[in-house]
Amino acid sequence: MWKPSQSDPQNTASNPEPPRPAPAPPVHEPASRAGTATDQAVISKGLFVKGEISGTESLYIDGKVEGSISLPGNRVTIGRNGQVTANVTAREVVVLGKVKGNVSATDRVDIRAEGALSGDVAAARISIEDGAFFKGGIDIRKPDAKTAAPSSGPAATPASNAHENAKPVAV
Repeated sequence: MWKPSQSDPQNTASNPEPPRPAPAPPVHEPASRAGTATDQAVISKGLFVKGEISGTESLYIDGKVEGSISLPGNRVTIGRNGQVTANVTAREVVVLGKVKGNVSATDRVDIRAEGALSGDVAAARISIEDGAFFKGGIDIRKPDAKTAAPSSGPAATPASNAHENAKPVAV
């Protein structure tokens, strides 16, 4: 037979189960899938931004952006659906989508196999995967350009002039 004293422990046992907000961490999974461990802003596929973007956190763009992007010290990732028509300034830039504009990075620029970049690149390091599209000039800058410039002397000038006369490369 049914006894009310037996049903109460079962009800209290089932009550502790509902406070399972453990699925909250998967909400942060999209940022971790993008490859960053810190905060990251997202412009999703259905958004269009026109103007100037600046800030102090990394940015993942899967929508459309026109204007300028300035996130020094942070990473800018243009996703597979991303279409950017802007000059981009950041610590690191990863291109999976399409970018039209100049890119300046203090660390590196990665153009992945699905990516396309039309514009000049200035960075300490650059990586262009097989299958990627690139049309523009490349300026490789030393990470410590201020300290390295005086020790380079006049020998650096002809090399930089030759580089300025170089024609854009399509990969």
